[in-house]
Amino acid sequence: MKTLLKNGTVVSGDMSVREDVLIDGEKIVKVGRNLEAEDAQVVDVNGKLLFPGFIDGHTHFDLEVAGTVTADDFETGTRAAIAGGTTLVIDYASQDKGGHTLREGLEKWHEKADGKCSCDYSFHMSIVEWNEETQREIQDMINEGITSFKLYMTYPAMIVDDGDLYKIIKKLNEYGCFAGVHCENAGAIDALIAEAKKEGRLGPENHPLVRPDIMEAEAVHRLLVIADAANAPVMVVHLTNRKAFEEVMRARMNGQKVYAETCPQYLLLDDSVYSKPDFEGAKYVCAPPIRKKADQDCLWKALANDQIQTVATDQCSFTMEQKALGKDDFTKIPGGLPGVQTRGTLLYTYGVRTGRITQEQMCRLLSENAAKLYGVYPNKGVIREGSDADIVVFDPEKENVISAKTHLYHTDNNPYEGFKLHGDIDSVYLRGAHVVQDGKVILEKTGKYIKRGKNQM
Repeated sequence: MKTLLKNGTVVSGDMSVREDVLIDGEKIVKVGRNLEAEDAQVVDVNGKLLFPGFIDGHTHFDLEVAGTVTADDFETGTRAAIAGGTTLVIDYASQDKGGHTLREGLEKWHEKADGKCSCDYSFHMSIVEWNEETQREIQDMINEGITSFKLYMTYPAMIVDDGDLYKIIKKLNEYGCFAGVHCENAGAIDALIAEAKKEGRLGPENHPLVRPDIMEAEAVHRLLVIADAANAPVMVVHLTNRKAFEEVMRARMNGQKVYAETCPQYLLLDDSVYSKPDFEGAKYVCAPPIRKKADQDCLWKALANDQIQTVATDQCSFTMEQKALGKDDFTKIPGGLPGVQTRGTLLYTYGVRTGRITQEQMCRLLSENAAKLYGVYPNKGVIREGSDADIVVFDPEKENVISAKTHLYHTDNNPYEGFKLHGDIDSVYLRGAHVVQDGKVILEKTGKYIKRGKNQM
């Protein structure tokens, strides 16, 4: 079946041009002005922006955290994602500590996701143990289409020490792959937590105090020194603050290849949320924590200067009942926020419409750069002949208000409750199939696993 999108404005990372788009099956077959196709269904998208399907390179669905499991699994999470214009999520699969293999981790995540996804999906692989068996498995992962990995500098179940960090990123580079790294100083954070507990400070307002910006910046610095010694590229995931960002820029000025990702919560919320009454602050507990207004301003400026490559979500959702596991001890609050449904609309409303970034930069941050970094470009991340017909029809004048009463997450709370949107999703096409209409999901579970190639940035 053919579909002809007429009179829209096609947005790329370089420009926005009024053009028609002809879809045949799963592919875009022609982009240009005044296209005709007698056998196509014609859809007038006059006044709409046509973005390449958004790619979220950082999600956690159906993940065991702090004695519970995320509220959203791959079924509910990807339904929310596609409603928000995200046509590809890249979730974090992981081996388990105690002699488990990467292959076992991959099989476990396929069981979680296969047949349940309403958008396309792929996986990064988290490495939590480094030995000869794990090293041999790197090529196996590449053969399975996994070309990016995740390392943690914190969390007992996930952490790798500095020696293994060096060995892993060096070996990954030999294979043409790279790792995204969660950067926080685990030892210092543990000491700060012990101090807080000794003083009887157990509420969520203490969460940002025991995970301060300097402990993120120190870990970023340490990672980049190690990466320099290994002569390997790395990505700093969920970058939150000015001090950490300055470490990234210093390494780049010294000739290192460093990619950076941030998230909407760090652009739009500040640490005052943790002091909300009646345990409301628990809603915002995530790691690294939400920072100060000055850090928001730094991150927006970095986006405007193309110094941060992607905006992902770190989607990791919980109900308030689950958050209440830490009612008497903030360290037991499951950490994470939902975000996949509103990433694009928030970035447009509070970035593009305010003049902080351009819509072309929004395309790069949500689609094009992620497609290149994660090895799916130009099949995805761009509207051009031969690409997958992943298209977001975006209405720049549609208004909405974010609410837990209307969102598609399997949660009773939303960190952006009451945020007004000026610009919202009209329709979404996933590999040519019309899956979202008038902002409503009309076709579910048509997502497929995407094998990825190597980094192209």
